[in-house]
Amino acid sequence: MNKFVKKDQKIGEIAAKFPKSINIFMEYEIDFCCGGDRPLAEAIKEKDLNEEELLNRLNNEYEEFKSEMNKGIDWNKESNTKMIDYIVNKHHAFLKEELPVTEKLVSKILKVHYISHGDVLVQLHKLFNQLKTELEGHLIKEEEILFPLIKEYEKNPSEEIRKRALKVLDETESEHDEAGDIIKEIRRLTDGFKVPDDGCSTYELTYEKIEAIERDLFQHIHLENNILFPRLK
Repeated sequence: MNKFVKKDQKIGEIAAKFPKSINIFMEYEIDFCCGGDRPLAEAIKEKDLNEEELLNRLNNEYEEFKSEMNKGIDWNKESNTKMIDYIVNKHHAFLKEELPVTEKLVSKILKVHYISHGDVLVQLHKLFNQLKTELEGHLIKEEEILFPLIKEYEKNPSEEIRKRALKVLDETESEHDEAGDIIKEIRRLTDGFKVPDDGCSTYELTYEKIEAIERDLFQHIHLENNILFPRLK
């Protein structure tokens, strides 16, 4: 079998060309969005992973992916405008709906389980509210400034518009790193969203929602950092 995935490839490049790899990267807790510029070998070494096992899984999945390529959207071939509309309608809409609901749930389990799990839940409350604040400002910046500039550049590819977009883009990538760091810290704090034995159904729902936000956020950042933004650089 001709190996598509090699250890010296950048993680983000693999994720961009082979979207199904994202599920495997998430399983192994490999950062494919904010840390997408690193070669896969670096992540393997950092996490002390079985290199052969991971590469075999990725390449086997890629063989299956090739046979299904015509069924999905290859974002590498789509316009900036189509990708932006997809990001806003899917990922931004998801966050706008889920962030306030999850914030209330985090506050609720903090109040109910403070005595037994206050050490974790106080930190979770702080981190989640920080994440929510960061993301709400980030979405506005993308929708009101960055995305209109990218769409304008696609219609009228002038150097002046590109430079304006790149300035905002640099800020946006830094915000991606900050949000990624917060969600990783939440995962560490909660031991991979593991609900304690005495946790109630609301506790379980809260962790499920935060994990769903993590999953959606990483997909969202991946599309921007690894596919959309490089087109302007």
